[in-house]
Amino acid sequence: MPDFPENIQQFLSPETDRLLFLQQRLLSYGVDSSVICLEGHKHLFVNFPPEAFNPQYKINVIAVHYDRVENSPGANDNSLACLVAADFAKEILERAKKGIFSNIRIFFTDGEEKGKNGVFEQGSYTLAQKFKNWSFDKNNVFVFDSCGRGNVAVLAKNTMPVSFTSRNSIFVRDFSALYTRASNILSEISPSKYMILPVPYSDNAGFLASGIPAVQITFLPENEVSFYLKNLMNDKNLEKAVMNRQIEKNEDFRFKYLEKMPTTWRLFHTPYDNLLSLTKESATLLKKIFRRLLVPVYN
Repeated sequence: MPDFPENIQQFLSPETDRLLFLQQRLLSYGVDSSVICLEGHKHLFVNFPPEAFNPQYKINVIAVHYDRVENSPGANDNSLACLVAADFAKEILERAKKGIFSNIRIFFTDGEEKGKNGVFEQGSYTLAQKFKNWSFDKNNVFVFDSCGRGNVAVLAKNTMPVSFTSRNSIFVRDFSALYTRASNILSEISPSKYMILPVPYSDNAGFLASGIPAVQITFLPENEVSFYLKNLMNDKNLEKAVMNRQIEKNEDFRFKYLEKMPTTWRLFHTPYDNLLSLTKESATLLKKIFRRLLVPVYN
């Protein structure tokens, strides 16, 4: 299956140590990485050489979670994005060796799946606190989750926390600028197949709760987008259920709303989130978005 990342089946195996797998994959490309242990979570940070950065321009953070729920292969959630990001790290190193900067940081995050228990349980929340210590809080954070099915790039609907909109004008300014930039990038890459939709929170929740602007990008098949849009228009409570992850927390909501969700999302955390559920064009689209982040933007 040449259109999927190499050794994806091994990454999906329940016996695989996914953190070690990513470390070894990066090392095979000559890319070094560091494990960051925080509150019981193990995040993987890709170490690029100084030549990969230019302080005149903004730095983009690519964040992809590598953890998965038990008894699910996690092919879409979030294995394909992890492997595409690891392979992209090879490109960044090759550019640096040629003296070409990329201004990209890559984090493979842990503990995203714990977000259903509350944002403060997410691994990205404590990681975001460290971002402030490392002066990474001015970076543009792009969270990629479930980018393995479909050819429609979806930007999660603007979900600026109320606590920040009323008190922090700098956060509002920075988040708005990042959101506009993400929207422009997706519309440029895929003008006829790009949507802004209510999407369940991912690692962006942990960053936003810490006061660090972050956007989330995911993919869906075209027919599922049409189905979801129709249901959103017909049921005004559906968006609230999605944004608050009520379908995960409450059996009544789950019974009422699950059938109105995209099929892709119904596969989450099940044995059916497997290799057969992925679509080959998704990896190509994700690579295009990653490469678009290489375009420099002044600070």
